[in-house]
Amino acid sequence: MQSLLLPTAAAAPVAVPRGRRHPPRRVSVRASAAAAAAAPRRETDPKKRVVITGMGLVSVFGNDVDAYYDRLLAGESGIGPIDRFDASKFPTRFAGQIRRFSSEGYIDGKNDRRLDDCLRYCIVSGKKALEAAGIAHGSKPMEKIDKARAGVLVGTGMGGLTVFSDGVQNLIEKGHRKITPFFIPYAITNMGSALLGMDIGFMGPNYSISTACATSNYCFYAAANHIRRGEADIMIAGGTEAAIIPIGVGGFVACRALSQRNDDPKTASRPWDKDRDGFVMGEGAGVLVMESLEHAMKRDAPIIAEYLGGAVNCDAYHMTDPRSDGLGVSSCIKQSLEDAGVAPEEVNYINAHATSTLAGDLAEVNAIKQVFKDPSGIKINATKSMIGHCLGAAGGLEAIATVKAITTGWVHPSINQFNPEEAVEFDTVPNVKKQHEVNVGISNSFGFGGHNSVVVFAPFKP
Repeated sequence: MQSLLLPTAAAAPVAVPRGRRHPPRRVSVRASAAAAAAAPRRETDPKKRVVITGMGLVSVFGNDVDAYYDRLLAGESGIGPIDRFDASKFPTRFAGQIRRFSSEGYIDGKNDRRLDDCLRYCIVSGKKALEAAGIAHGSKPMEKIDKARAGVLVGTGMGGLTVFSDGVQNLIEKGHRKITPFFIPYAITNMGSALLGMDIGFMGPNYSISTACATSNYCFYAAANHIRRGEADIMIAGGTEAAIIPIGVGGFVACRALSQRNDDPKTASRPWDKDRDGFVMGEGAGVLVMESLEHAMKRDAPIIAEYLGGAVNCDAYHMTDPRSDGLGVSSCIKQSLEDAGVAPEEVNYINAHATSTLAGDLAEVNAIKQVFKDPSGIKINATKSMIGHCLGAAGGLEAIATVKAITTGWVHPSINQFNPEEAVEFDTVPNVKKQHEVNVGISNSFGFGGHNSVVVFAPFKP
């Protein structure tokens, strides 16, 4: 505000001859106009306000949202040795691997045996989110949904990696005749959204976005904009990933991105700790049901929280490294707040990207500091410290953690904070959960290629 008014005040003595004065009323009007332009305004149109009415997930802590958050609040690590394949020759032999996953009741047995885990996670989390929203598949409330105005936007960074890997192996070892006819359909990144849409009959916008580890937030942002533009009443949005297989782990090993703390996997993911040595792979899916407020109220939906806005942009700098000046991230945060109609001073919780990499953790914090000048009232935490980095699904699982922080009044800890970086300055909720009433929370996700994404959530207020 001050920067807007000072040039006018400074110019007045030069522009006005001696003995003349500006009419007080004119100055007041200009000041009022500047104030009105600068004040952030939240959306008030119920057709354009976007609310969260359901959440669904598949995680290393199971497929129940409340149980997932309870274990996060307890500071429990879901990281352990890989036993899905023989990882003994890999320099990294652990991950946030999902065990004992069951799709019973959500996918029929015949299809379940064929599907890549990436697709299975998408369908189960999507249907569970719909159940939470009061529109379970096959229910009477679901029958009342206008399917032409209901869409699915669940993305993935890697796609059906197991199906792809198996197909390549069959080609090399047995020839092209042994490639399954499902190879292409189950490997491509859009098929999770497509299969879920077919299953539940949603005929509205249906596609996927693939922006590496920023994927889920890109999907939330795009889904909300479909609603705001009047193209959909309800969207299922989020991310899914299943890359803990030899080629997936080997690929990230080749990038020199993974922690090699094989002697103590549970403490390997340690964002903002001086002794961090890389990220830990995770997997799963995280999905939100997003609706216009008008649509949610008409069907008397359970409104959990409100999506206020978001933003996406690109560093245009490097394939894997963040910009040292933080410009892309800080710009994305600012743009998300503008889209949300939120002033920086209103934000008091940040679910950080915080992967536990040497450069990334501090680069994100430095960018955050460019937007939020006073860290004293802000709590910032790292979900990845417990579940690992779930790649394209990371933002989905972290959005659910953000919404749960809003609804419970508790923020989960960032575990493995043994030797914290002094430069962080924010309260990272080290090792033990804290009670915290969230006014506005943001969730950050960034991906290889310099893709940045930020989404903004708040308690729902009619």
